[in-house]
Amino acid sequence: MKHYQGLSEERGVTLIELIFTMAILSILMTGVIPLSQASYKRAKEIELKYHLRTLRTAIDSYKKMADEGLIPKEAFSNGYPATLEVLVQGIYLKGPEKKRVKFLRRIPRDPMTEEGEWGMRSYADDSDSAMWGGQDVYDVYSKSDKKALDGTSYKEW
Repeated sequence: MKHYQGLSEERGVTLIELIFTMAILSILMTGVIPLSQASYKRAKEIELKYHLRTLRTAIDSYKKMADEGLIPKEAFSNGYPATLEVLVQGIYLKGPEKKRVKFLRRIPRDPMTEEGEWGMRSYADDSDSAMWGGQDVYDVYSKSDKKALDGTSYKEW
């Protein structure tokens, strides 16, 4: 192979090629970042729905057993658990045997809030109440003020 003296074999990229490549990459990144943020938010929403369903199912199971007379309840009680912790600690069934039923292994954390705590409503509270009356736990909701991907508030779920 012959080398000509006037020509040099320089390797590398020119400034224009580098700018052009960076422009293409930045255009691609402007589409990828919002997509990944939406995917992250969607995953959190799925987790929130799952935890709400788990908690509400446990509350409903407790209420059903109380209505069937399997769980002792106080006079004038509507049969809902006094706190969420009761669902984890369990309660002894009526009868000659000391049999304890637990409804949850642990209280899941709210994935939408920093604290991970749930908002609660008692049976006597209004359906849109933001303050818990404290008598019992009839419903749970997220304390997050943020909006979901569908435009609804997480508090309304």
